[in-house]
Amino acid sequence: MTRMRLSLLGFMVLIGMALLLFPGGVQAAKTVYIGGTMSLTGPYAEDSAAILAAFEDYVKYVNETKRMAPWRNEKWPSDITVELLWRDDELKPAKALPIYEELKAKGILVYRCSGSPIALALKERLMEDKMGATSMATGPYLMTPPGTIMTYYPIYTDDMGAVADWFKEKWKEKRAPRVAYLTADNAMGKSIEIPEMGEYLKKLGYEFVGAQYMPVVPTSPPTTQLMWLKENKVDLALGIMVNPGSQPTVKEMVRLGMGPNQAYKMVFACGTPSHLPVFARAMGKLGDGFIVSGGFPDWDDPSPGIKLENELQKKYHPDKFASHTQYNGGFLEAMIQLEAIRLAMQKSPLEKLKPGDVLNDGFYKIKNFETGGISSTPLTYGPGKIEGVEAVRVDQVQDGKVVKLGVWPCRHLYKH
Repeated sequence: MTRMRLSLLGFMVLIGMALLLFPGGVQAAKTVYIGGTMSLTGPYAEDSAAILAAFEDYVKYVNETKRMAPWRNEKWPSDITVELLWRDDELKPAKALPIYEELKAKGILVYRCSGSPIALALKERLMEDKMGATSMATGPYLMTPPGTIMTYYPIYTDDMGAVADWFKEKWKEKRAPRVAYLTADNAMGKSIEIPEMGEYLKKLGYEFVGAQYMPVVPTSPPTTQLMWLKENKVDLALGIMVNPGSQPTVKEMVRLGMGPNQAYKMVFACGTPSHLPVFARAMGKLGDGFIVSGGFPDWDDPSPGIKLENELQKKYHPDKFASHTQYNGGFLEAMIQLEAIRLAMQKSPLEKLKPGDVLNDGFYKIKNFETGGISSTPLTYGPGKIEGVEAVRVDQVQDGKVVKLGVWPCRHLYKH
């Protein structure tokens, strides 16, 4: 009996100490997961490494400060820890599908698809599960029909429409400007070849000349394609390429005396996959005049979002700065995923949330979401509205640096 009394007394002392340390009572720790798959193996390894670093940094920031961003008043609940769940899908749908099932079983309420092959493979499954998701992929296939994968930068036809708007505004000659496609010879590059794009160019007063195609990663200079543009007196060339395509193209343009600052005046513009900050660092002044639309600000941009990203990188990994511009994309995805969960928790407690609740009461409730200037406009989503931005940022290399030319409306040229 005495031993029982002593044991009970000891237990009560422990309870008393816990109450002193935690005045609100002892609560079970709550954890919420964000993340999904990255493609750390394969052609998007560099992009994905930067995206992963951004996810990690944002999770640390929220857990430490319980703030969503310095420019926002909303706070993250103090009793909930954010944890990042991710796997390397190697950009292989066969690996991505079981990873999705694994992370879903672990209780993830939001998801991330890496590149286009993964987004395509998971789109229907995500819709069936009512799982809201983000992705570094964007394209018409996400909107036919609109699924549950949210975008945060424009699709390629809207990128090209913005460049066409900018160029036409600057056009001074009385004749119609001549435009052609100089684009990658794959589904991504050819996605701009839709009737609506041609109709919009015609509406603006362009004379369409034709198209030339480039290997995604050229093994030799594209002399033939560029000479065709020159012989056909093209003023503006539009295309969708990755940096390994656009960089050698611009180098050959300079050799041939083609470009806005060259003897033969012609502007060459690509969409976001050419990532102008990456291009400018690699090309320097040799790349002057090249344009990319739909991208993100460079690291010297004064916006509050870029300022926060710089601060967090210097704080968490000062010796390993993730300089690839897709860090911005990862930061946006982490913010979007966590904001969707925060909004959904206003209607239901975390322990009762299901993916469908986060989709309907979270993602679809995101309206005019301020990103600190990382995205071209604040983000808005809703049922059937998966395109977050309403305008396209257009940048040009000038004196070896990225210079913002302005922002033009998304024309929503792709009808769905």
